[in-house]
Amino acid sequence: MPAKTQDNAADDELAPVADETALAARRVVASYATDADECRMLMSMLGISPDEPAA
Repeated sequence: MPAKTQDNAADDELAPVADETALAARRVVASYATDADECRMLMSMLGISPDEPAA
C-alpha cells in the first residue's frame, strides 16, 4: 500500500500558541514525560520552549 502524503503548513504559516495554552501543554508534557530529556524533546516537538517563563 503506498504511503499517504499530506500538505503540511509551512512554519511561517503557523500562528504562535496562546500563553495559557503553552502553559497547560508544558504541564501535561511534564506530567507524562519519563525524564527531563524526554520532556524537552516532547516540548520541542510541540513547538513550546521549556525555557519560556510562565505567565
